[in-house]
Amino acid sequence: MKITVDFEECLKDSPRFRATIEEVEGDVCELESKLDKLVKLCIGMIDAGKAYNAANKQFVSGIRELAQQSAKDEVIESSLTKFAESLQEMINYHTILFDQAQRSIKMQLQTFVKDDLRKFKEAKKQFDKVSEEKETALSKNAAAPRNKQHEVEEATNILTATRKCFRHIVLDYVLQINVLQSKRRSEILKSMLSFMYAHLTFFHQGYDLFSELQPLMKQLGGQLDQLVVDAAKEKRDMEQKHSTIQQKDFSNDDTKLEYNVDTDNGIAMEGYLFKRASNAFKTWNRRWFTIQNNQLVYQKKFKDNPTVVVEDLRLCTVKHCEDIERRFCFEVVSPTKSCMMQADSEKLRQAWIKAVQNSIATAFRDKGDDSEKLDRKSSTSTGSLDSGGEPKERSLKGESALQKVLAIPGNACCCDCGQPEPRWASINLGITLCIQCSGIHRSLGVHFSKVRSLTLDTWEPELLKLMCELGNKVINQIYEARREELGARKPQPGDPRHEVEAYIKAKYVDRRFVRRPSDEELRSKVVSLSKQEKRLSAAASGAEARRDSLFCPDELDSLFSYFDTSSKLRSIKSADSGIQNSADGSREMLATTPSNNSLADAEPAETPPMPMPATLPPPSPCKEMVFYEPKEYSPGLQLYWASCARSLPDMAEALAHGAEVNWVNTEEEKRTPLIMAVQGGSLVTCEFLLQNAANVNQQDAQGRGPLHHATMLGHTGQVCLFLKRGANQNATDIEEKTPLSIAVEAANADIVTLLRLAKMNEEMREAEGPYSQSGDETYQDIFQDFTHMASNDPEKLNRY
Repeated sequence: MKITVDFEECLKDSPRFRATIEEVEGDVCELESKLDKLVKLCIGMIDAGKAYNAANKQFVSGIRELAQQSAKDEVIESSLTKFAESLQEMINYHTILFDQAQRSIKMQLQTFVKDDLRKFKEAKKQFDKVSEEKETALSKNAAAPRNKQHEVEEATNILTATRKCFRHIVLDYVLQINVLQSKRRSEILKSMLSFMYAHLTFFHQGYDLFSELQPLMKQLGGQLDQLVVDAAKEKRDMEQKHSTIQQKDFSNDDTKLEYNVDTDNGIAMEGYLFKRASNAFKTWNRRWFTIQNNQLVYQKKFKDNPTVVVEDLRLCTVKHCEDIERRFCFEVVSPTKSCMMQADSEKLRQAWIKAVQNSIATAFRDKGDDSEKLDRKSSTSTGSLDSGGEPKERSLKGESALQKVLAIPGNACCCDCGQPEPRWASINLGITLCIQCSGIHRSLGVHFSKVRSLTLDTWEPELLKLMCELGNKVINQIYEARREELGARKPQPGDPRHEVEAYIKAKYVDRRFVRRPSDEELRSKVVSLSKQEKRLSAAASGAEARRDSLFCPDELDSLFSYFDTSSKLRSIKSADSGIQNSADGSREMLATTPSNNSLADAEPAETPPMPMPATLPPPSPCKEMVFYEPKEYSPGLQLYWASCARSLPDMAEALAHGAEVNWVNTEEEKRTPLIMAVQGGSLVTCEFLLQNAANVNQQDAQGRGPLHHATMLGHTGQVCLFLKRGANQNATDIEEKTPLSIAVEAANADIVTLLRLAKMNEEMREAEGPYSQSGDETYQDIFQDFTHMASNDPEKLNRY
């Protein structure tokens, strides 16, 4: 609002003038506040624009990188490059727009505030000061006494000078006010008009830029429609080809299926073979072999350079090998070395031998040709340490685990909401879950639920068997026993997440739907489990049988030599001869264990063998389990006897009723459910307790932990499991016996082997330092072999 102050009126200094001045001053103060705010907002807008431009530049840089990565596709590369250039031009236009905003709004308005408003404030100060002096002079002139002439003259002179000064200053002040009122309009409008013209230019430039780009975009849109049609056609063709190949019978054509011949690149044969290593342990590893350009080479990984086995095939011979334990083996012998290899079948062995022979003949015909570098690469899978010729089944992953778990009754749908085809599981509960429920279970914490993918994660065999012995049906009978009685609604697929989350927390955290047993029901359950345990113990005692070690003496000698000669252990063993002697002693004890393999060719040991009895004694028996009438029946006692009776549903029920997984039976030498699971002889019950946070090192009154008991009973699979789960093999009982000393006394070769390998592997990691990895691959392979045998073929591990 423009307020004009009249010059004549200011000389009168009337109340009307004073009111006008007061109104003007208030208006100018508000104007200054609004301008300051606008300048600050402009600064914020400019800073945000600069941040936007910086982020936009990174985005454009990403588009350029994607275009470079797609250099083999000319359409993608050229289109993305053009789009990146256009977007970069828009960033430049934005930069110009923000620069113009800074000049027109920030700098111009700031100048107006600092210069013009500052002059107004200075004029106001002078006006206020002279107004006060004028009032004082008027008061003094009015108070001068009539009879004092000199005072009257002095007052009159002061008043005259003050009025003169007031007229001069008030006229300047009014002039400054009127100039400011006039200039504010031009300054504000000029600033905003400049800013709006900057916007106009920005949008004109953007329009022109994208008008030039529009033909390319239309052309690309037309090509994209055709690309979608072509992709759909290619998909149908590939599906048809897939179906045709799937229906084809390859049973009589496995050579062509498994191995390739590429004569154009000089490849006479290529494919996977097992190769025996030249180290002391003679391990077998699967490698990708190629006969190409008069050479035999192999590769381990895709990016590895080929390892040359035979430089010149003209200098080598090939022959069958029937004098070793593995099947389908053949040997390529050169003047300097030999290479033992194994095919997957007799037909494939013959094909490889024929290919090598043909390559030798061809090399003699074309001996003038120079060898070329190989460029075919492939990944490899590591072979096992087993003496058998067939590849061993490893940890299941993907469809194998999925099919096995979903085959259990009730597992085909999510345990909590009923969503079909679940792809997740809770391993400590033994249930399958959909992706939404699995996320809720993760939020509960691992002390309630441990979630794992059925398709993406690798499943150890004991964990897979655990899932197959429980399942949704069993667990829901426990955790939803009172749901219908309480009138609780079970979630359905598609229900809101918060409703499903509330139900799951009520089910597993609060255990609201679990039916609490009466004292009589609990007593009946415990008595029933104790009787079941007695029947199992009687059946087990009637089926006792001895067996030989799974390791033959020559394998054991190579095995321990592999670790003993490792440079990683030399520093330890040179400082501690006791470790060396213990290792040798274990080897010698194992070498004297009866075996089906002949020892005629075995080399004599360097140290004297341990004295062994003529007949191997049985392991030290544990105290016989005798059921007694306890002082109090509790869920912990139910878990205790259910663990021994190998009843996973009763164990899950006890945990649902609040049983402590590490419950201690003070009336039975402080045994725990995990120790009772060892007594029961079930690997799966041990795994179930460990997954539910059982302490693998908790000792009983005799100072014996689960590893001690498993060793005493000769349960090799459980020993392997406890070592994998971090059991302390150096713990001693009240008789100062370790699990290793117990295994040596019982002459259990397999358990001694496992304990010694675990000990050596631990020493090897310590020698490597605090940043070493999980240990030697040989150790990992052996433990994996025992894991699979304990779960899939346990009778081979039952020593007694």
